[in-house]
Amino acid sequence: MFAKKRYAEKAQMKKTLAMHEESSSRRKVDDDVQEGAVPAYLLDRETTTRAKILSNTVKQKRKEKAGKWDVPLPKVRPVAEDEMFKVIRTGKRKTKQWKRMITKVTFVGQGFTRKPPKYERFIRPTGLRFTKAHVTHPELKCTFNLEMIGVKKNPNGPMYTSLGVVTKGTIIEVNVSELGLVTPAGKVVWGKYAQVTNNPENDGCINAVLLV
Repeated sequence: MFAKKRYAEKAQMKKTLAMHEESSSRRKVDDDVQEGAVPAYLLDRETTTRAKILSNTVKQKRKEKAGKWDVPLPKVRPVAEDEMFKVIRTGKRKTKQWKRMITKVTFVGQGFTRKPPKYERFIRPTGLRFTKAHVTHPELKCTFNLEMIGVKKNPNGPMYTSLGVVTKGTIIEVNVSELGLVTPAGKVVWGKYAQVTNNPENDGCINAVLLV
């Protein structure tokens, strides 16, 4: 009980001291503010246009790095491993089962050379290798047959991305130099991303929508 009373007294004393300090401390007298004056934190608001362009490009690059885009198909059906790969039996008695043949469309670069068949784990059939895609520009409402540069992201996993597998919902990079697109700085855009909207293994071609 005594401790509680002492505590209340101390608290009251501290409050009184604080009040005295506040009254004795100097306060800055606000000067008369002129009409239309801008506060210090708003002074560089006029130079925001260039900064905004820069920040937008930085944000875009960060999004690309993180692999996040506003895409036409945000959700796609996951492809099972059994559907993606076909087990190839090898060896004299056909007992080894470590080889896989990819049953989906793939993209390989121009300078691609296969490993020796004896050591090749993932076989990408030549008939399912594509180098071009039909890309639709959503604003121009036109479709162009463009060269592919690479596979940026396959929604089924990083392994399929590294193998260059193209399924529905995959983000691919295409060469748009012939479209004559330019950046705000006036430079010609070379590569742009597009999302695959069809099942290429069924249709025999890659249809995609440009991400603008």
